Amino acid sequence: MENLDFLLQGFLVVFTLENLGATLLGCVLGLIIGAMPGIGSLAGCALLLPLTYKFNPTTAIIMLGGLYYSNMFGGAFSAILLNIPGDTPAIMTTLDGYPMATAKKRPGQALLTSNISSFIGGLLGMIILTFTGPALANVGLKFGPVEMTTLLLFAMTSIGWLVGENPVKGLILTLLGMLVASMGMDTLTGSPRYDFGNIYLLGGVPFTPFVIGIVGFSQVIMLMEQRNIAPKLVTDKLTLRGSMLTRRDFKRLFLPSIRGGLLGTFIGVLPGAGATAASIMSYSAQKSFKSEEPLGTGAVEGIAACESANNGAAAGAFAPLLALGIPGSGTGAVLLGGLMLWGLNPGPLLFKNSPDFAWGLIASLFIANIVALAVSWGVIPFLVKILSVPTKVLIPAITVVCIVGSYSTSNSMYGVTIMFVSGILGYVMQKFKYSYAPLLLAFVLSPMLESNMRKAFIISRGKVEIFVEKPISLAFVIAIVGIMVFPIIRYFLIKKGFIKPKAKI
Repeated sequence: MENLDFLLQGFLVVFTLENLGATLLGCVLGLIIGAMPGIGSLAGCALLLPLTYKFNPTTAIIMLGGLYYSNMFGGAFSAILLNIPGDTPAIMTTLDGYPMATAKKRPGQALLTSNISSFIGGLLGMIILTFTGPALANVGLKFGPVEMTTLLLFAMTSIGWLVGENPVKGLILTLLGMLVASMGMDTLTGSPRYDFGNIYLLGGVPFTPFVIGIVGFSQVIMLMEQRNIAPKLVTDKLTLRGSMLTRRDFKRLFLPSIRGGLLGTFIGVLPGAGATAASIMSYSAQKSFKSEEPLGTGAVEGIAACESANNGAAAGAFAPLLALGIPGSGTGAVLLGGLMLWGLNPGPLLFKNSPDFAWGLIASLFIANIVALAVSWGVIPFLVKILSVPTKVLIPAITVVCIVGSYSTSNSMYGVTIMFVSGILGYVMQKFKYSYAPLLLAFVLSPMLESNMRKAFIISRGKVEIFVEKPISLAFVIAIVGIMVFPIIRYFLIKKGFIKPKAKI
């Protein structure tokens, strides 16, 4: 109850003209930045940080916090409508969001599903942050290199058969993603790997152009094959009422949103994990639960699982940031730098020495959640008009978005080249019915896995036993073995007739 009293005091801090205006401004900017491929919350916060130096510290962090949080809402806009994730946590949203908007002809419902599940996941994260913030941060501290290695191995083992349409294809693409992620300079020794004598490849394959190419530009190439076909979607008369979800849709998204919010909040407090890993793991976990439609075909459950998780992670990331001074992501590091510039020292004493600041920020997240939902819902009729644009007009428009987004991350044509090459790769994969999801997930998680695994081996002086000596890592090792053994057991059970094989869709 004491925390609830502090939260109410935080709302008193927020409900001043200056702080409320900062919350609204941060939300609107976050939605815009989130919807623009290639920028993301990290670049958005970094670019706007200098503008807040003359602000009151509380007002400044409220604006940046609102920007970071609402960015998770905005990232789904382009993911659903253009098949281009606005920010990295929205990668998973493309798997079901774009098919639901195009193949299922329900763009308004796809956007609203994303908005509502984001709201639910974020709200859960904020409630957990309010009552268990410092305690949750202490749990995050228990995840050292050993625990993070087994957690990431668990995720990597899962995606090969949970996300891939076929276990063998999923495994091949997972290994390919790990190979591409290992290109560049070795982070520990500084020696070059797979650079092929190219100076640009010494810096590795940049993530944003790679994702934009394999997801977005590959779609442009596919559209070129049907550029003279008029779009069949009629969205000119779509209203807010026409975008509303049915009771059945809401029932379908509710439980995945709850699970995604809880899982996302937990992952959000882990050092270095972030919202992208949260959405990946939540989507993979949803494969284990019942969905009315197969994930990847435009399922409501798929959108809800990943969107609720990345918003829950965005809220959960503030627990270690405020209570321990440990950022959980790159954006968290920018916010931490801002706190220090404003003369504030994040840690256990922050809640005692600067309660107005800490609780004002937490209260502002609740307001940002409501504002982001309202604005996102209100602009749906305008957003879905994108789908009524003729294909021959949409192709150059999306191409420009891809090029600008890729160039902005590297400030050179190298990023654009990577985008074109990965776009061709994505096109070939689609032609041969290979899902790009395992490749992207492995590409995202591999650097974190390599870094933590090498740290673990340095700590143990090369002993593998360190991964089974601690209870958390041991639990993940057991889960990994279970995932590897389950397909074999299932195969023999099907062969003996104890269970029936799933029908192919």
